Amino acid sequence: MNALQERQWVESARQGDQAAFEQLVRAYEKRVFALALRMCGNPEDAAEAAQEAFLAVWQGLRSFRGEASFSTWLYRLASNACVDLLRREGRHRSAAGPSLDDEKLNLDTADPAPTPQEAAERTEVREQIETGLRQLPLEYRQVLILREMHQLSYEEIGQTLCLDEGTVKSRISRGRKRLRKFLLESGNFSGGPPSKRPEEEGCK
Repeated sequence: MNALQERQWVESARQGDQAAFEQLVRAYEKRVFALALRMCGNPEDAAEAAQEAFLAVWQGLRSFRGEASFSTWLYRLASNACVDLLRREGRHRSAAGPSLDDEKLNLDTADPAPTPQEAAERTEVREQIETGLRQLPLEYRQVLILREMHQLSYEEIGQTLCLDEGTVKSRISRGRKRLRKFLLESGNFSGGPPSKRPEEEGCK
């Protein structure tokens, strides 16, 4: 799907074209489900949040003005659906993986054929990272997932969550520090200085 095709589908869907809306759903459903799964932690909750997000898209398309990109608006609705579900149900689980892009966690890259001991150790580390992510406050978990799993820029995260870029950077930094602290205390992470590398459309 190219940008022109997406704009055509969005415009047709805004006019009530259900076939065009279905094309948008097919184009984004895997990415929305992946985001929801990282936020919610299990497929059942993720499917529910994704369904709520697409329902919100359909209901809000007529007022969509294109001030933000469609994908940014969709991620915002999906993220909000996940937050609402977690708060409503009191569930604060996440299945987010170990990648922490800008500030490495000093985890070795997996070898093509690790020994059984190495594989077991890496599995243990991964489980500790996932446990640490589940314990992060939702506001930190949210930005980390958008940054690390979906590769959104700071600006895109800010647009998605209606936050200024400084707040996004601050939350990501604090979330990484909390996760790093948890891993150090768990005994499964060797510390060291982190490496550095160069329901509405708008926010109110």
